[in-house]
Amino acid sequence: MQPDGTEIRRQREHRGYGLRKFAAAAGISHTHLSRIERGLKGAQPEVMARIANIIGCRISDIERDRTEPNDERDEHRLALHDHEGTRRRTADDA
Repeated sequence: MQPDGTEIRRQREHRGYGLRKFAAAAGISHTHLSRIERGLKGAQPEVMARIANIIGCRISDIERDRTEPNDERDEHRLALHDHEGTRRRTADDA
């Protein structure tokens, strides 16, 4: 699943949770939660369900639309891969 990390962080902070306390309540490490919030890591459905339960929302409320980039970091990472020549070329790139 592709979590909306920005929304998760917003909801977490709105409810007064620190990163470590929220991660512990969700049963994950604070580093994993940080990576989810920064858009560097996906999350298993069980983790998303626990996060949604703590926040008090539906999973769909904290799930990112797969057609939208997470934010400018996605574009930046793609540009870096392209610049380094590590991004796989497709027929559309020609």
